[in-house]
Amino acid sequence: MNTTDLETIPLNRPHLSASELAYLAEAVRGGSTSGDGPFTRRAAALLREMTGACHVLLTTSCTHALEMSAILLDLRPGDEVIMPSFTFMSTANAYALRGAVPMFVDCRPDTLNLDEKLVEAAITERTRAIVVVHYAGVACAMEALCAIAGRHGLALIEDNAHGLGGSYRGRPLGSFGGMAAQSFHVTKNVQCGEGGALLLNDTGLIADAEIIREKGTDRSRFFRGQVDKYRWVGIGSSYLPSDVLAAQLTSQLESFDGIQLRRHAVWRRYHEGLADWAARHGVSRPTVPDGCAHPAHLYYLLLPDLRNRQGLIAHLAARGVQAAFHYQPLHSAPAGTRYGRVAEGGCPVTEQVADRLVRLPLYADLSEAGLTRVINAVRTYEMS
Repeated sequence: MNTTDLETIPLNRPHLSASELAYLAEAVRGGSTSGDGPFTRRAAALLREMTGACHVLLTTSCTHALEMSAILLDLRPGDEVIMPSFTFMSTANAYALRGAVPMFVDCRPDTLNLDEKLVEAAITERTRAIVVVHYAGVACAMEALCAIAGRHGLALIEDNAHGLGGSYRGRPLGSFGGMAAQSFHVTKNVQCGEGGALLLNDTGLIADAEIIREKGTDRSRFFRGQVDKYRWVGIGSSYLPSDVLAAQLTSQLESFDGIQLRRHAVWRRYHEGLADWAARHGVSRPTVPDGCAHPAHLYYLLLPDLRNRQGLIAHLAARGVQAAFHYQPLHSAPAGTRYGRVAEGGCPVTEQVADRLVRLPLYADLSEAGLTRVINAVRTYEMS
């Protein structure tokens, strides 16, 4: 069969869990489709159990969860927030919106996470927080980063968009920082199309976080009977998702173990099936340090250079396999140069990685035949 006759294998395909449509219908029939309904409470309880968070607030996106963290930090113009340059722009946007300056630090060449050895040198008298991103769900060096934050009296925030189900030395990702942001975008392991959550591990933040999420009002206290009316008491916005989205998310979270079982099987097949090809061609595969358990969110390859990265993507596309590059450096992006600063020494690893990385299709419903097609297609690529 000609490869043009084969169905294209997409980079991602959202999984439909067993009870998803029934829960959506139940939410609509119940008439409680606005936020903080029964499914919102069920999803939040499941996330508390999975992450160990003190309190969970569902949000309309991970971006909005990060924005809430910036408001909770009471950032002022000129305050600095240390973060990796190798991340999605939402990580920086959330703090730049408050007038803070993203301080971009390079990533490690192995895990592609924020390089903990470079963080302390980037701290100034204006630094207020450190934001870590667990790339591909592989944990940052949290022991070292927590120690640095503690020594300097800085807030530590986890952008855990990739990391639900991952852990560091037996402790769930999302439980280390005072706050952590989760994503339930359609590309994530569990999803509701668009959605997120703010995990609060510092109980002192809960009351203010509820006000921020409810448009700056004490509406949550009103519905708990703690005040006789709700009023505008602070700044905030509308960060609360519909209970219809929460119904879909609840079903996905209840199916988490089964989803993860299949995703890990796909990840392992890539890792084993491409090992000899990668070694022959000088291609790096994902690194998972001892003590880190990852959630099989991404599988990527680091090609020797940009030319071969583009060559592999084109080679796979010609064989009906969708592959893609990933983050581009924030420190050199137009908005990055306008709103942020780069730590001394720059971000050379980030620049190299951004030019070399290829993501392969990874989703729970990728069939064995499809997985074999992807592996065989990669293995037929010869370096130029």
